[in-house]
Formats: sequence, structure tokens, C-alpha cells
Amino acid sequence: MSVIVGAGRFLAQRVTRSITYYYTSRTPGGDTPSPPTISPTSSHLDAPFPSPSYSLSTTPLLPDLPSHHVSSILTHSALDVSSLSPSSPSSSPRPLLLLFPWLGARPGAMAKYRNLYLERGLDILSVESTVWHFLWPRWGLEYGAEVLELLDDPRFKGRPLLVHAFSIGGYTFSQLLSQMVREPHKYPGLAQRVVGHVYDSLVIGSLEHMATGLGKTLFPRMEPLVRYTALLYFWLFKSQTVHYYDNSVQVFYNSPVTAPALFFFCENDALCDPVAMEAVLDFWRKRGVAVETRKWKESVHAAHLRCHPEDYLSTLENFFHSLNIAPLRAKMKGDETSSEDHHYDGGYETSSEDHHQLLRWRV
Repeated sequence: MSVIVGAGRFLAQRVTRSITYYYTSRTPGGDTPSPPTISPTSSHLDAPFPSPSYSLSTTPLLPDLPSHHVSSILTHSALDVSSLSPSSPSSSPRPLLLLFPWLGARPGAMAKYRNLYLERGLDILSVESTVWHFLWPRWGLEYGAEVLELLDDPRFKGRPLLVHAFSIGGYTFSQLLSQMVREPHKYPGLAQRVVGHVYDSLVIGSLEHMATGLGKTLFPRMEPLVRYTALLYFWLFKSQTVHYYDNSVQVFYNSPVTAPALFFFCENDALCDPVAMEAVLDFWRKRGVAVETRKWKESVHAAHLRCHPEDYLSTLENFFHSLNIAPLRAKMKGDETSSEDHHYDGGYETSSEDHHQLLRWRV
């Protein structure tokens, strides 16, 4: 089932429990079509899609779909509205953004980023991560294969791809890369379809950084205990965890995607080792990848847009302008942020007063 979001301008369709498709709801003539419905063969898989202002944890969700069911969701019978077709004979395929939120990201917080892209004519496939995709990497690899199979669906096949990954979302994207490297015959030309990728607060460094990230993201008040438990877990299941992490790091270093990249990070991020980050950037540049960065001395993990709005948006705009994609401009205002997000962003707590102060920028 699809629902209208963004003041009736866009539609959101749940594909699986953790993957959602956002796309324009306007016809060429300006009319808003009725939300398309899922075909009877798959209607039992749907549940009401939550409002962006409420946490997903408090609403009914769809069960995870096996990979072989993914392509049945976004068929022409499910989205049989001519204006929603990603391309036409007289136009180029509409770019598709692969959005990888941080772990535990609330819908209201992610809406700020989604609106930036939706208002510029990009469709979005939001690929959420769970802690188990990270703690048991084999499941993460299976999830990556599921996403790759979805990209082969007729609605997405052949469309230019953009990537915007936050925090552990970068790890999830690396699982897609790992599958592409392991079975290149299954995904020919997919890496070349990526025309640009953005990484915001990439979790990178030692196992200690990963364990710290879990603690600060899942249970900030119990971070030392979670960190110790995570390190013990990594040691006990080294062959099922550390080996896969090391392989993911190597795949990311030698990524088959060589399109221009943009990295946002800061020096005081406990989840990101700036030395390890600079090593990745240097290695990519030596490979011939066009890399741009925006680094702050002080900021907040997965909250650079909130802390440095004008700087963040201008850097993002310039990057996409260099890709010959319509520039992004700030469209959000402070009052568009849900009150539930005033105390949370990327696993860190902030005061309402500081949050409102940071959101007062010129548009």
C-alpha cells in the first residue's frame, strides 16, 4: 500500500520491513493521482505506513520479505500510473537515490534529507539497517543481495544511481559492494550506474570504534557496558564477525564504484577515526577517484546538517552541481522538524534550546 507524504506531493510505498520507496505524486499536468495499490497477490504483505513524525518502533510493520518476493512488489500492476514511470521515450531515466540512514534514525529526522532530494526530482529508495545486519555479517550480506535484486526490478533497472549513506549505513552499502565483487556476473554494469556517492559520519577505525558506535547509538547511557559486551562478542565470534569486517574494509578501499565521492566528518567523532578516514581518502585519490570532503573540528555524529546547516547544504549543492544534477537548496525550516527529534540525532542527546538555536539559518 502507498500513502501520500510531503503535503501530498510525494508517495511512499513500503517494499519490505526495512526498505521504502519514495517518489513523486504529481502528473505532468499537475494533478495528484490516487495512491497506487498493491496487486491482490501481495496485498497481505502490507500494513499502514507510519507518519514521518512517529517512530517506526510504535507502528505495525511488514514482515521481512524473502529476496525472491521483492520484485513482485514494484510491478506495473502495483504502480500502474503512467506519470510515475521512471523514464519515457523522450526523457532520460529519472535518477534514483539509495539512502542508507544511520542506525535507529527516526522518520522525522530523515525527512529533512529526503525532502532535499525529492524536491529536486529524484526518487528515493530508503534502505534501513538493523543492528543484526552488523552483528551477524552473513545476514548483512544477504540483505545486500536483496537490495541488489530489487535494483534489477523493471522500475529501477538502468536508472542512474546516487548514494547517500550515514554512519553504519556506509557499512550496509559496503555489503552491497561485497556482493557485487563476489558475483560480478550477476550485477554487470551496476557499479557504473552510480554517478555519485556521499558518506556522512562513516564509522571507520578499529573494533573499538565499532563497539563505541553501538553503545552510543543503541544505549547512550550504558555505553561503557555495551562497548565491553560488543568487544567480548567480537572476540567470541571472531570467525563470524571480524573476518567479515576486515573483508568489508578491503572491499570499500577497492570499491568497484569509482564515481565522484563526498565525505562529511569531524575530528571529535568517537565513532570515526580521522586518521583512518584520511587513509581511505588518500587511497581513493591515488586510484583516480574524485574525492571532496568537508571536515569540521567539532560537530556531532550524523548531525552535521543540524550543527552546520549552511556549510553542509552549500557543500552538498556544489557537489551535485559538479555532477550536472540540479543543485540542492535549503528548503527546510526549523519548524519542520518534529519535536521528538529535538533530543535525538545519531545517538546523541541535545537540549531543545541548543537545537532550536542551530536550526535558525537563512533560506
